[in-house]
Amino acid sequence: MRAIRAATTALLGAAALALAAPAAVAADDTPANGPRAPKAKAPGDFVVSPGVVAPGGRVTLSAPGCASTATASAGIFDTVVIAPGSAATAVVDIDAKRGAVYTVSFNCTGGIQDTVDLTISGTPTPTATPTISATILTPPRGVRGGLGGSVDSGVEPLELAVGGALVVASATGVGSARRH
Repeated sequence: MRAIRAATTALLGAAALALAAPAAVAADDTPANGPRAPKAKAPGDFVVSPGVVAPGGRVTLSAPGCASTATASAGIFDTVVIAPGSAATAVVDIDAKRGAVYTVSFNCTGGIQDTVDLTISGTPTPTATPTISATILTPPRGVRGGLGGSVDSGVEPLELAVGGALVVASATGVGSARRH
């Protein structure tokens, strides 16, 4: 009975190690692009909400990736100043072209810059020449599975060690269970 408990404990420990190892390897606390706000996902993490708006509508702009003041500007609204940890609202020009995609440029005081696309809802105004559209129906096909995320650029030594430890722990548990 003691061996079963020990094997179970070893397997649970190995499983916990396997689940924690990828997170530890992926964690990188040193931002490459400058200062980060405490709740930021990544430097340059900028948000335009909603992503599709009608002419004359309002958008909310935020820059959680900036630890300092940020500005947001686009050709369809006035430049907006965003205080750290907050959001600002901008009104889209009423003459914004329907169906167009505009670029919103964000700049943090610390030097972080990025852009986010903002789409104006509606279809573009029709041209004088009518167009004929045809829908081509194709027969349904099966699912194209592909390789998903199974192909990687290489196997890391840590992954090999953790995988080997899990195999050894499983074999030890099975062997221990069979003996008792």
